[in-house]
Amino acid sequence: MQPLPDTPIELTIERLGQLGEGVASWQGRTVFIPGAFPGDVVRVHLEQQGRVLRGLLRQVLSDGADRRPSPCPLSTDCGGCDWLELAEPAQRAAKQEIVLSTLEHLGHLSRDQFTVRPLLVAPRDFGYRRRSVLHFAKGALAYFGRRSHERVPVSECGALTPVLTALPGKLAPLLKPLAKDAEEVHLLAEGEKAAFAVMLTGQVATRHVEAAEAAVRALRLEGAVLVPKEGSPRLLGKPALRSLSPLRPEVPLYLRPDAFAQAHAEANVGLVTSAVYALAPRDTDSVLELYSGNGNFTFPLAATAASVLGVESSPVGVELAQRSAREGGVTNVRFIQGDARKVVQGLIGEGRTFDLCLADPPRTGAPGLALQVSLLGVKRVVYVACDPASLARDAAGLVAAGYRPVALQVVDMFPQTHHVEAVMSFER
Repeated sequence: MQPLPDTPIELTIERLGQLGEGVASWQGRTVFIPGAFPGDVVRVHLEQQGRVLRGLLRQVLSDGADRRPSPCPLSTDCGGCDWLELAEPAQRAAKQEIVLSTLEHLGHLSRDQFTVRPLLVAPRDFGYRRRSVLHFAKGALAYFGRRSHERVPVSECGALTPVLTALPGKLAPLLKPLAKDAEEVHLLAEGEKAAFAVMLTGQVATRHVEAAEAAVRALRLEGAVLVPKEGSPRLLGKPALRSLSPLRPEVPLYLRPDAFAQAHAEANVGLVTSAVYALAPRDTDSVLELYSGNGNFTFPLAATAASVLGVESSPVGVELAQRSAREGGVTNVRFIQGDARKVVQGLIGEGRTFDLCLADPPRTGAPGLALQVSLLGVKRVVYVACDPASLARDAAGLVAAGYRPVALQVVDMFPQTHHVEAVMSFER
């Protein structure tokens, strides 16, 4: 293998990779360059990182057709929005192509094997994020830097919804007594209401409670959650924010800052609609929902299904979903708290069967899903993915187990970033 040059070299960016980086070629090798976009001519310093060759961007010599100035002064350092300098039409086209090419190259599924629906565009490109994860950095709240754990202090963030935009700067000094005992601070908004959670490295102390309560009062927030390393969370005020279930406004949906929620509220409606449409439950169908969270998909599915069994590992998620079911008078849903793989093995052991399955796994995917759904007699599977590689691997498993890919819907849930959601359906 030829040694890497000591001085920066000039490259032209050909396309975008799965992780949002610019991709170029050097001496027959693929080079990944964060912060570079198709058509850019760049000067980079080559660096071997494991098996991957990366280019550290030193200068953009000429702009590609879709490059634009960033509207955020932190964008060169902050790891939050890696596509701020790429025009939205190019972002959307790239997301659709990244998902399709990953399915082809990693999952060995040709795009002509299934229906490819037009990308679902997010209603808002800026100021849409209703949740955020921050870290303490010398008295400030900070995001992680680009491809690093260096901390970039932030007082205002234009990616967040209006009620959260200035909250990092206002909250940081009030939470100073917690700083050395905190791993993360989670912000959450629903409409005009906001709450926060602090993930602690140890147990909840009196000074933590006093500081968090003072912050809630001073900033007129709904509440806060202090989450110890072990044991139950401490709730202050009313941190569970009331929303409405997508497609079922008569059912309340509760969000809490220490539990998962989709970041883009409006795009989430499109995501849920796509998944329910793809699964198409009838009034005789039993549905197994894996990684069911707070019931985001559960209640819309239950509107037309005979029954829905939700499986979720987070106790908070199950607690919130059960509260929604009670208050919404939904009687055909049941929730099990536990690891999805173990719970499903138990269901198989009991001889249970289901007509349909919806899975919304974390970024790591759902290993073993194909065998499990086939043993449960599932006829149709809808897979909601936040990582194209995990989707491709699990899709390949489903096809090997005898399921046919039917349709793909890519959803632009995270404008200004390379992150993307996809809904893919399979039938036996």
